[in-house]
Amino acid sequence: MKKDITDREDLLKLLTQFYDKLLDDRSISYLFTEVAKIDLHHHLDILVDFWDSILFQSDTYRKNAMQPHMILHQQSPLQKHHFETWLGYFNETVDELFEGEKASLAKERALSIATVMQIKISQLN
Repeated sequence: MKKDITDREDLLKLLTQFYDKLLDDRSISYLFTEVAKIDLHHHLDILVDFWDSILFQSDTYRKNAMQPHMILHQQSPLQKHHFETWLGYFNETVDELFEGEKASLAKERALSIATVMQIKISQLN
């Protein structure tokens, strides 16, 4: 039996493996490497803060998560398949590594985030 997501170390493991998958998929990796040009090491710290806030109600993330994605969309339009790919890899990685209440919550929240982001992006067009 797999363990549940319990702390920041688990989140770092999840997000590292998740981003390894995203960056190996050319249908989406260009958004991170060529358009946003993220520094993955720095970006992972921010993502751990974000998910720590979502799953454990910590006060580690105080930014507007939507804003950089709106800017990214203006640079290179985010399309439905990008969200489907992102969500597919996220759920797959959670399921490979964890199971339990927080793992389920992470997948639920990821779906909500992807849905809200798609709605907000559609309002820009």
